Amino acid sequence: MLRILIAAAALMTASMGAASAQDVEKGAVIFKKCGICHKIGPGATNLVGPELDGLDGRHSGSVAGFSYSDANKNSGIVWNEETFAEYIKDPRAKIPGTKMIFAGIKNEQEIKDLWAYIKQYDAEGNVKK
Repeated sequence: MLRILIAAAALMTASMGAASAQDVEKGAVIFKKCGICHKIGPGATNLVGPELDGLDGRHSGSVAGFSYSDANKNSGIVWNEETFAEYIKDPRAKIPGTKMIFAGIKNEQEIKDLWAYIKQYDAEGNVKK
């Protein structure tokens, strides 16, 4: 009986770890919510929102040729997993005055998967090696 309990605990721990891992492929599917306004990857251009190539480590409001709100340009944000997760849950709460109209993504796993997808692209739109 003790062996069964130990095995069950080990399986639960393993499955919990797998649930929190980032999944680039799932992130690509989630990005479809973003793709209406944003592009990423080779040849990405600004649309209603700025292109997202090289977002990891980029200063908010810094994509050339995109007309940002003053709130976004002056936010002082440098994008990383933490700032992105806070922002994507409720963009207007993170940057009051942003032009981004999006209800947000609340599911923590979806946010992790989306970030995994976005951060794989360098500033030129290539997948990092």
